[in-house]
Amino acid sequence: MKYCSTCGATVSHRVPEGDRLARFVCDQCGEIHYINPKLVVGTIPVWQERILLCRRAIEPQLGFWTLPAGFMEMAESTAEAARRETREEACAHVRLVGLFSMVNIPHISQVHLFYRAEMDDASFAPGDETLETRLFALEEIPWDELAFRSVSLTLRLFLEDRERSHYGFHEATLAPK
Repeated sequence: MKYCSTCGATVSHRVPEGDRLARFVCDQCGEIHYINPKLVVGTIPVWQERILLCRRAIEPQLGFWTLPAGFMEMAESTAEAARRETREEACAHVRLVGLFSMVNIPHISQVHLFYRAEMDDASFAPGDETLETRLFALEEIPWDELAFRSVSLTLRLFLEDRERSHYGFHEATLAPK
């Protein structure tokens, strides 16, 4: 960041008085610009014991499979973001059952949240950012073709919980590869 979004003056990267972390601070108006982690929110959509996955039509990981998820927008809740991303990427409507996993990824300043979700019906289709959508039986999940470690971890935890017939909440932190 070079310029203040409030007044347009230059900013300095320093620890403001009363803080402990370096921030971008406007040299003219004193505005402190906080840059915080981004939330990626999505669902684990299930229809008749099968999980809906999307093959990505965009980078990163073009052509790889993922759960429907994306960046949370301003002025929406995490639940709203999860449902919206599922509609946008898989053209599917879901009922959220509960928050299932939170995966912290500090080295890229992201937090990934996945909700368990039940599909309203079997209708789905690729959205603008998706090449293909498909329901996978548990034994068909393309583990070697999953786009992100957070998705792989979430799916593994989901399958473990399903085998125990008890779903819990899971929190994890991924280190750089």
